[in-house]
Amino acid sequence: MLKLSDIYAKAHNGEPLTYQEGCLLYDTAPLEELAYQADMLRQKLVADPTVVTWQIDRNVNITNVCTSGCLFCNFHCKPHQTDRHFITTIDQYRAKIERLYELGGNQLLLQGGMHPKLGIEFYEELFRELKHLYPTLRLHALGAPEVAHIAKVSGLTTRVTLERLVAAGLDSLPGAGAEILVPSVRKVISPAKPSVEQWLEVMHEAHLMNLPTSATMMYGHIETPHQRIEHLIRIRDLQADVPQGHYGFIAFIPWIFCSKGTQLEKRGVTSHFSPLEYIRIIATARLVLNNIRNIQASWLTVGKATAQLALHSGANDFGSIMIEENVVSSAGANNHFDATSIQQAIREAGFEPKLRDQLYNLL
Repeated sequence: MLKLSDIYAKAHNGEPLTYQEGCLLYDTAPLEELAYQADMLRQKLVADPTVVTWQIDRNVNITNVCTSGCLFCNFHCKPHQTDRHFITTIDQYRAKIERLYELGGNQLLLQGGMHPKLGIEFYEELFRELKHLYPTLRLHALGAPEVAHIAKVSGLTTRVTLERLVAAGLDSLPGAGAEILVPSVRKVISPAKPSVEQWLEVMHEAHLMNLPTSATMMYGHIETPHQRIEHLIRIRDLQADVPQGHYGFIAFIPWIFCSKGTQLEKRGVTSHFSPLEYIRIIATARLVLNNIRNIQASWLTVGKATAQLALHSGANDFGSIMIEENVVSSAGANNHFDATSIQQAIREAGFEPKLRDQLYNLL
């Protein structure tokens, strides 16, 4: 019979937990005990347990045109909705990047929809132009579904698509578009988005190329708690295949589904945020993801107090000030931080804030 004490010991030894062990932790571990074990493991794994990292970057949406039909997204529009759709212009990028540099950042989190008419040449031209205008700019861009879509539209393999994007200026790949990596869930909430297998394939190819990536999880909609564990196991197992010395997944970031005005809400699926449930997810992730060092607290969706508590429950990063964010905010997330307040929040939690880049190098 499985014992919690044996599972904790296994996690502290750096051994991968089984799906059954992950489920037992999530279902039965007392929350205070689970958070304590996760915090002890965090202190073992990070370089300085008194430090919590944070970042300055800016989200920019390349376009809002998207054919994926995600039921949780208010931001996208269909190609025929010409009164709503946009493609960000170079002049608009200039204004946004100038403001980013004024605030001390140099990274763009570039995201967009799956636009049916934008192939690889569009993204190559965009990336090259931005890097020409701003040579020190870091492009943390697209996501696995967008890469898969660009490959399909352009008639290319995933590998060739990634190689061409990197040659044009792509620096790292966000974990966007993961949601819950369980096919039955994805078919309901993202009916036309590239599949779970395609998400994993893009990330695997990125890891073989040593392109840094992150992993995410959007929870709290139609998935079960055990499907959250399945998601973690898929990410952990993919990370286990990363070649020695390659980046792989640099961080894991979970956030709660925000339902305001979404198609899921119209179907009766609404947000029910529980700070205790979020802490359980953070702590369980720390114990299950034995090969991913950094776990980020998503203050944007859970708020300051819960994010601070997450720092004592396995998380070691407070994320970015997010100068611009449209997708989650359009569904009801309304928390905000600037550089001063995010550092103050970290200090209030009992840690020393340290500014970092996307690769978790301290600045």
